[in-house]
Amino acid sequence: MTDTIHSKNAPDPVGLYPHAKRLGNLLFLSGIGPREKGSKEIPGVKLDAEGKVVARDIEAQCHSVFKNVKAVLEDAGSSWDKLVDVTVFLTHMKEDFPIYNKIYGEYFRSNQPCRTTVEVKSLPTPIAIELKCIAYV
Repeated sequence: MTDTIHSKNAPDPVGLYPHAKRLGNLLFLSGIGPREKGSKEIPGVKLDAEGKVVARDIEAQCHSVFKNVKAVLEDAGSSWDKLVDVTVFLTHMKEDFPIYNKIYGEYFRSNQPCRTTVEVKSLPTPIAIELKCIAYV
């Protein structure tokens, strides 16, 4: 039996999917980005009148995406220290990896889940980072 989780503290999904699914004591998070709950603003992203990215701050996006993941985990009855696997999608690997990797190390100093980082051409919204996570409850 699976439980579907819709977080009240994370930004709404951009499609018809839940924030997470629980199967037994495992929790599978959908892709989580840095958007803010209840806002069209994306931390670290500046758009022009046509909606094209004209400036981005990967540091601000990292802090925001980690905050959103934490919110989903907690709303699902888990916590940051129970993450076991993290897949990170970056849209600008060469430019952003050093900053992202440094910030990642600050957040995961004591809990070190398995991690995969891949570059993708784009994400569904004008963000530069998204996380897909597995945790336990």
